[in-house]
Amino acid sequence: MTVAKSAESAELRDRVERFVRTRVVRYEPVLDSGGPAAAAALAELRDQAREEGLWALPLPAELDGGGLPFAAYAELAEAEGASDHGPAALGSAPYLDVTMLARHATDRVREEYLAPLVAGTMRTCYAMTEPDTPGTDPLSTGTRAERLADGSWRITGRKWFTSGAAAADLVTVLARTGGRPGDREGLSLFLVPTGSPGFRIVRELPVLGAAGQYEIELDRVGVPGDHLIGAPGEALAIAGERLALGRTLRCLRWLGQARRAFDLMCERAAERRGSRGPLAEHQLVQQHVFEALLALRTTRPLVHEAVALIAAGQDARTEVGLAKVAAARMLQQVTDSAIQVHGAAGLGPDTPLPGLFRGGRAARILDGPDELHITSVARRVLRGYEPGVRPPATRG
Repeated sequence: MTVAKSAESAELRDRVERFVRTRVVRYEPVLDSGGPAAAAALAELRDQAREEGLWALPLPAELDGGGLPFAAYAELAEAEGASDHGPAALGSAPYLDVTMLARHATDRVREEYLAPLVAGTMRTCYAMTEPDTPGTDPLSTGTRAERLADGSWRITGRKWFTSGAAAADLVTVLARTGGRPGDREGLSLFLVPTGSPGFRIVRELPVLGAAGQYEIELDRVGVPGDHLIGAPGEALAIAGERLALGRTLRCLRWLGQARRAFDLMCERAAERRGSRGPLAEHQLVQQHVFEALLALRTTRPLVHEAVALIAAGQDARTEVGLAKVAAARMLQQVTDSAIQVHGAAGLGPDTPLPGLFRGGRAARILDGPDELHITSVARRVLRGYEPGVRPPATRG
């Protein structure tokens, strides 16, 4: 990268960081509460993002997005993700769906939905996990799609922990089109309009008290034949591609949230005085600062190693697994230290720390629990040391 491009990237990152810090963060209480006030606040933020040239930076330029490649967007995602509402306010929230549809959807689906998704006039969600089937075991998916004589599909099943389903216009559904639960073959992805007869929101599922997750039901929902994503039976490959990108993107945003908690902790330590002087002079507070900074500094390279491999189109499964576990642990650790330094104030509504800590705890389950990634990475590494197999070169 040239010096000019580096300076340009740094300037853009600063603008994104400033937008989130001075505008999005100010609206967080309203956005968290939901309802008409939240919708109005989000619309205002989106208009401001467009005016400042910050709208939809990683989305396709031919659809009026910013056209940034993933490697360049990764430099901004950390700053953008410092607030849970940053991606929605800046128009990058549909990045995973737009990327998936652009690569694998039919011409009609791309023509009908991509432009509204980039413009922010349509919303999507992703339904994979089921009440009796964890997302870590997609082979056990019970939702079924039956092909009708006219080439359309009829889907029946139930999904839960579907983020943003209540406000979504479209939902991507994992369903079985062949075989039996447990078979690797026969899993497919469908894009389902949420206004379709038979689709309903069953209930909201607060996560540690926070809203936004839902259980949904599809009761013989009709889906046009061209709303199949990819070919029948290709769901695992497409979902795996999406998950690798999505997990890495989450890690980048968790870095941004952890940095926000770290800054709050250091500001509190520097400003708060007790009978024995500033908190910053207490050795145990200094230890919190040191351990949090160490966690941040050691996690960031792991995340960006995964970014580089994905951007290059290489196998990043090991690196994504390492980054996901490290980033989730790091976010929980840093926010926990920040709360400790704040004392009782860190537990109340006057700082974002309770929400950041809740996100850190949920992060250890989202997109696969720690245990899944630990065993998957370890098995993959150990296979390289089996007798007669040459041990792989160690990256890093």
